[in-house]
Amino acid sequence: MSTLVEEIKKEAAAVATPKYTAKDFQSNQDVRWCPGCGDYSILAQTQRVMPDLGIPKHNMVFISGIGCSSRFPYYMETYGFHSIHGRATAVASGLKLARPDLSVWVVTGDGDGMSIGGNHFIHLLRRNIDVKVMLFNNQIYGLTKGQYSPTSEIGKVTKSTPYGSIDYPFNPASLALGASATFVARTMDRDPKHLQSILKKAAEHKGTSFIEIYQNCNVFNDGAFFQFTEKETKDDNVVFLEHGKPLVFGKERDKGIRLNGFTPEVVLLKDGKYSVNDLLVHNEKDSYLSFILADMTFHTNVPRPFGVFLAVERPAYEVEMMRQINFAKEKRGEGDMNKLLNSGETWVIG
Repeated sequence: MSTLVEEIKKEAAAVATPKYTAKDFQSNQDVRWCPGCGDYSILAQTQRVMPDLGIPKHNMVFISGIGCSSRFPYYMETYGFHSIHGRATAVASGLKLARPDLSVWVVTGDGDGMSIGGNHFIHLLRRNIDVKVMLFNNQIYGLTKGQYSPTSEIGKVTKSTPYGSIDYPFNPASLALGASATFVARTMDRDPKHLQSILKKAAEHKGTSFIEIYQNCNVFNDGAFFQFTEKETKDDNVVFLEHGKPLVFGKERDKGIRLNGFTPEVVLLKDGKYSVNDLLVHNEKDSYLSFILADMTFHTNVPRPFGVFLAVERPAYEVEMMRQINFAKEKRGEGDMNKLLNSGETWVIG
């Protein structure tokens, strides 16, 4: 017997999806981010990717919390919900459980998602509800004018840390992996093609997809990621993760990453001591390897990894929930709300 989720998907598939363009996902709202903000690129790439997913617009929902990133639902010509601080993941969870046929996306920031929303965030990941989370990480609170955030580096001088932050920052990728996420990836606002490819992979994943997006706040934290995003420095400071391929990087593709025990180290490929065959080959199905790669984030002697750290299969929460509901119905029959409310000891208040 097919589950309710499968029946809904069959009905949705039976309805022809219109041929969309990126323009079809642009709302009539004026975009109100600061000129030069990285959010513009993320919005544009999302609008370009949505037509390729084969999902009707009325079956898409973007949900946000509070912050600059949280304006996102206004600018997408889909259904949307601008919820409250840190609670976008909770709202999205409820929606997906009530309407498992919908494509549900959460847009959050490093403050909204990692601070007040941190508890909801980790539980969404461990439950593996089929929701897509886009976390815009600019390492600062932008909407409230430049306070340090949970991802700000040690020593960060801001309005709320005039002598420098003494907090050790979160590494969102490691946090997601530690919460048993099934899909964890990292990309950046200034690499449109890479950002688009990651969004597509996240959309195809069945379960919670987490994407950390490096996003430049040109007003309160300009250049925080220029080492990784700019043409002059990117090649020597970034290694792109591709499933089944060795970790090679550098302007001349002459450097690689090998494991020395469990420690990643940079080796040169030109001097003849090491070849591509000695390098670490990425396996996005290997959860142990994903932790090692994510831990490279704060090490200065290795490049920073971008791409899919982990993509594994595990039953989605809403599918298992529907299975339990169907089992209970088969065993005990359909429920009767009136019968339930009027059973046992009841009384009438005059």
